Amino acid sequence: MTALSSSKKKPPAAPTIVSLGGNVIIRRGEAGTIEEQFENARMAGSFIARMAENNGGIIITHGNGPIVGNILIRNEAMKEKIPAMPLYICDADSEGGIGFVMQQTIYNELLRTKKIKDVVTIVTQVVVDTKDKAFSNPSKPVGPYYTREEAETLSREKGWSVADDSSRGWRRFVPSPRPVRIVEAGVIKRISETGVIVIAAGGGGVPVVERPDGTLSGVDAVIDKDLSTSVLALEVGAERFINLTQIDMAYLDFGKPGQRGIREMSVKEAKKHLGAGEFLRGSMAPKIEAAVEFLEGGGREVVITTPELIEEAMEGRAGTRIYA
Repeated sequence: MTALSSSKKKPPAAPTIVSLGGNVIIRRGEAGTIEEQFENARMAGSFIARMAENNGGIIITHGNGPIVGNILIRNEAMKEKIPAMPLYICDADSEGGIGFVMQQTIYNELLRTKKIKDVVTIVTQVVVDTKDKAFSNPSKPVGPYYTREEAETLSREKGWSVADDSSRGWRRFVPSPRPVRIVEAGVIKRISETGVIVIAAGGGGVPVVERPDGTLSGVDAVIDKDLSTSVLALEVGAERFINLTQIDMAYLDFGKPGQRGIREMSVKEAKKHLGAGEFLRGSMAPKIEAAVEFLEGGGREVVITTPELIEEAMEGRAGTRIYA
């Protein structure tokens, strides 16, 4: 009798999450032309293409700040001729558009290295809680600036929350609730395990609320991209979270004469600096907060740097590394 040999199938490698800030796609001082967006995406895409040669699954997230703002301004400019779309639809539009730019750019970079892999964009829904305190305290300014008279009319006719934005003009303010779960996390994970590069949760994803019967409905809100990325990273079982931004590393006393770059810190140290208010709200603070959530949830490593320095950062020669 011949014994039957059995071999266990090797489990897929844990995916790596690469997150691109919206200001990486449109950089400060740029006009925001599509040519500029493609060139900026190419810089980040070239690293991702090289990374794809020797890595397991790669999942890319991205910000949408400047771009969704432009969509809202177009919305307002053409409201007399075309029905204006709600913010959550604008979120979905920006996710698809930026995803296309990244998708084509990465594909072309892979073509040059002759390491062809499929790249796909998934418009992603992110569940938020209707009881989140953010809904009673809208804090995120969006869209164009208005005169006080225009803002009062919009508040009265549309029920918008409007306020003066740093003395620059009146703007609409919307909630920024915390992400609860990623609806498409399961399919994102399955696709990435086949070697496909997945672009998902763009701009923090499209915010949706879940009704008692399980159905979903879009809601006008802005979800922080870094927090959504952390939730997605944990739901797909990622071990590494690479956060690409315009700042080369995290700093203490940022912008002051004695600012100090942080090359490496533990999650305990990150929480200490975060609690002390060392990181700017709306800038580095949410990145550190997302890093803490990811590492405390089971992640292994977070790297924060610019696209230009990512390879040096992966070798410990640049950027900030945060570990559990």
